[in-house]
Amino acid sequence: MPTLIDYKKAHFNYEILEKFEAGIELSGFEVKSIKKGQGSLEGSHVIVRGGEAYAVNIFVPPYQENNTPAGYEPRRNRRLMLSRIEIRKLADIESGKGLTIVPISIYNKDNLIKVSVAVVRGKKKFDKRETIKKRETDRAVRREFSDR
Repeated sequence: MPTLIDYKKAHFNYEILEKFEAGIELSGFEVKSIKKGQGSLEGSHVIVRGGEAYAVNIFVPPYQENNTPAGYEPRRNRRLMLSRIEIRKLADIESGKGLTIVPISIYNKDNLIKVSVAVVRGKKKFDKRETIKKRETDRAVRREFSDR
């Protein structure tokens, strides 16, 4: 499962509570662009409307600028393929306070494009400082052991 696009700051900005795997509805040139590694998950999130889940604000640039259809929107809403039970669960979570649903990564699985979606809670500033501190101490310990 090679990761094609990753939201690198997700683990720093959010506390991940639960993960889901979903398919994503894309057009052909969007698939080519994603397989090439182009695109970004920065600022994207998931909404549930009318019994369907949509990924909002995922940036997928055109594969070839000259061959894209007229009126192509790189940040359009893309439907996620989830089971009804998962969609109901996400709808309940979305209606709750303080939680957000965020796409974490886009990857290949058996010749299909999948999205890893996570239920997250935003970290406060002191939580982020704690994460940085822990990362620095781990790095220092690894450095000490590698020198020996």
